[in-house]
Amino acid sequence: MSERTVAFRAKALEVVGPALQPGDKAPEVTLSTGFLATSRLLADTAGKIRLISTIPSIDTSLCDAQTRRMNQEAAGLGDSVVVITVSVDMPAAQKRWCGAAGIEQVLMLSDYMDLAFGRAYGTAVPELGAEQRALFVVDSQDIIRYVEYVPGIGQHPDYEAAVAAVRGLL
Repeated sequence: MSERTVAFRAKALEVVGPALQPGDKAPEVTLSTGFLATSRLLADTAGKIRLISTIPSIDTSLCDAQTRRMNQEAAGLGDSVVVITVSVDMPAAQKRWCGAAGIEQVLMLSDYMDLAFGRAYGTAVPELGAEQRALFVVDSQDIIRYVEYVPGIGQHPDYEAAVAAVRGLL
């Protein structure tokens, strides 16, 4: 059992992967964008500031609210910033949800294949087959500038702090 856990319905679940810190080099991972289609997290957003939001599943009310908030924030951050949501939802489900919710400012990436993002960024919760809720800010040089691992699956992250970290890089 790792030393890191996340609370889920009064139970502590193991979180796998490193606890990344500001100043760390961001890991490169490949995530799914569609049937046999992938995106490299850093290479395909090179030169941009990334605000990365991880959620367990888009089909829950809190994840829905978090992604809608990220979409709102993205609209005011400009072209030098890309807002990314990572979840284990299938790419088709992510696209369907975005279409129904009118989400156009967030790049949705799926970690459903093997939790590669979760294992690299320290958000993998294998017992749930999902990600720990977290926010990361990665600068245009691929250095992590802000990290928040939310201690409970049912809690919101500190949106204002993450957006302030992005604005500090602009």
